[in-house]
Amino acid sequence: MGLKPNLKKVSLGLLTTVTVMTLAACGNSQTSDDKALNVALTSEVTTLDISKQTDTIVGTILGNTGSNLLRVDDKGELVPDLAEKLDISEDGLTYTATLRDGLKWSDGSDLTAEDFVYSWQRILDPKTASQSAYLAVESNIKNAKEINEGTITDLSQLGVKAEGNKVIFTLTSPTPQMKYFLAFSSFLPQKKSFVEKEGDKYGTTSEHQLYSGPYVFEGWNGTNNEFKFVKNKNYWNADQVKTETVNLEVIKKPETAVQKYKQGQLDFANISSTPSLYKANAKDANLVDVPEATSAYLEYNQTGTNKALANKKIRQALNLATNRETFVETVVPTGSRPATGLAPYGLATVGGKDLSELVAPGYTYDLAEAKKLFEEGLKEIGESKVSLTITADSDSAVAKSALTYLQGAWEKAFSGLTIETKFVPLKQRLEDASKQNFDIIFSLWMGDYPEGSTFYGIFAKGAYYNSGQFDNVAYNQAYQEAITTNALNPEKAVENYKAAEKALMDEANFNPLFFRGSKALQNPDLTGVVRHTTGLPLDLTYAYKK
Repeated sequence: MGLKPNLKKVSLGLLTTVTVMTLAACGNSQTSDDKALNVALTSEVTTLDISKQTDTIVGTILGNTGSNLLRVDDKGELVPDLAEKLDISEDGLTYTATLRDGLKWSDGSDLTAEDFVYSWQRILDPKTASQSAYLAVESNIKNAKEINEGTITDLSQLGVKAEGNKVIFTLTSPTPQMKYFLAFSSFLPQKKSFVEKEGDKYGTTSEHQLYSGPYVFEGWNGTNNEFKFVKNKNYWNADQVKTETVNLEVIKKPETAVQKYKQGQLDFANISSTPSLYKANAKDANLVDVPEATSAYLEYNQTGTNKALANKKIRQALNLATNRETFVETVVPTGSRPATGLAPYGLATVGGKDLSELVAPGYTYDLAEAKKLFEEGLKEIGESKVSLTITADSDSAVAKSALTYLQGAWEKAFSGLTIETKFVPLKQRLEDASKQNFDIIFSLWMGDYPEGSTFYGIFAKGAYYNSGQFDNVAYNQAYQEAITTNALNPEKAVENYKAAEKALMDEANFNPLFFRGSKALQNPDLTGVVRHTTGLPLDLTYAYKK
C-alpha cells in the first residue's frame, strides 16, 4: 500500500500513503464544460497494470476507471457493483458472486466471470511478480499460497472458478477481509485475451488498458502529466454518473493548490501538507475532513548489520525517548494525532469502539528509563558511542521536519549517540527498505481494508513489508490466531491484535509516531465526493458540481 507521501508502502499501500488529490474548476487541461472536474495528483502515474499497482495514485485511477464485484458506498458499506448479489456460506468458506446481465468492457466487448478468475490467477502467478500477491495469499483461497510459491504450476487449480454468470471463491479457512477484496482495485477483472495481446505494453499507457468502471482513462502516454477521465458509456450504471469529464494534472506543490483555491480556480485543496498551510486555513468555513487510516512509524533494521539496532535495549531506549505528543505538536500539528500503536485511529470499530483504542499497548515517554537502557545497551555491544542514520523521502516536507526533530531529541537525550539524516527519492527509499539498506527508515502505511489484519500482516515473519526483518514469535502467534481461529469472531480477534501490539512494544521492533489526519478546503457546490479511510481514498463515481 519511509514516509510515503504518495505510496501505500508499496502495497496499495496501496504503499501506501494517502493520495492528496485536488479538484479544480479550471486548468491547462480544462474542458469547455464548466461542470467538468479537474483533479491535481501529487505525483506521477507509474503504471495501469492492475496486478502490479503499489501506490495510491495508481489505485485511485484504477479504482475510478475500474469496477469490482462490490464497491464501498458513501456510508462505508459494501454494495453490489458488477455483481448483482453476493452469497456467503454460513461457514465462511464459499463466496458466490452473481454478475449483472449484459456487462461490457469499455471497448464494448463482453465482461464475463472468466475475467475475474483470470485476474486472481494473474496476481498469484509468480511470473507476474506482483508485490500485492501477498493479499491474494492472505485471502486463504484454495491453493493461492501454493501457486504463488510455485509448488502448484497449474493456475486452474486456484479456488476461483467461473460457472456461467457466477464467480465462485472457495476458501480453506474463513477470512475476515475477503469481502473487502471483492471491492479492491488489485482484484479488478482483467480480460485475458487483451492482456496477452498487449504483452509488455499492457498498462504502460492509457490506451493499453481496458476499463470496467464508471470512467475511461485517456491521454496518458506513460510519461506525461496531463490526462483525463471520460465517462464510460458502457458502465452498467452510466446513467447515474453525472460528470462527463474529469481532467487530471500532476501538481506537486500544495501551496499552489491552496493559492488557486483562494483565486476561485480550484474546488478542493488539502491544507495538511505543512503546519503553516494548516494554521493559515484551519478556520475556513468550507473546511472538510479527509479521512484516512494511516500510520507513520520508524522501522529498525534488525538483521545485525548495525549491532546497535540488533540490541533490544537500545531500540527500547529510542522508543522511550520519543515524545509523541510533542512530536505531533512540533512536526504535524495538521490534524494528526500521536500514535498509540500500529493500528491507526479510524481503521475499524469493534463493539462501537475504535480498534486503535482497544489494542493500545501503552507506549510512554520516559527519559530516565531511556537513558538507563541506552547505557546498558552500549555495554552489551561493547561500544561507548554509536552512529545511526535515518532515511526518508526527499520530497516530503513532513519527513524532513520529522527527522530534524528526532535528531535533536535523541542526540540531546543520549550521550554517545550521533544521528545522521539521509533523504532519497521515493523509489530509492522503497528499494533500500526492501533490501535492508538502512539503519532506521521513516515509513507510512495506509490500510487496504477496514480490519486489523491489513496492518498486522505487514510485520509477520518473512512478510515483504517487514523491512526490519524481525521475527517476533509472540507477535506471529497472535496474528495467526486472529486470522484463523478467530477469523469470524471480531471480539476475540481484537484480543489477539492487542497481544500483537504488546509484543511489538516489548521487543521495540518498531517506533510508532503518529496517525495521520488531513483537512481540506472544498467548494460547497461540489457534491457526491466519497472518501474512505482505507482502500480507494477518493471515489468520483457520483461526484458532480451542483
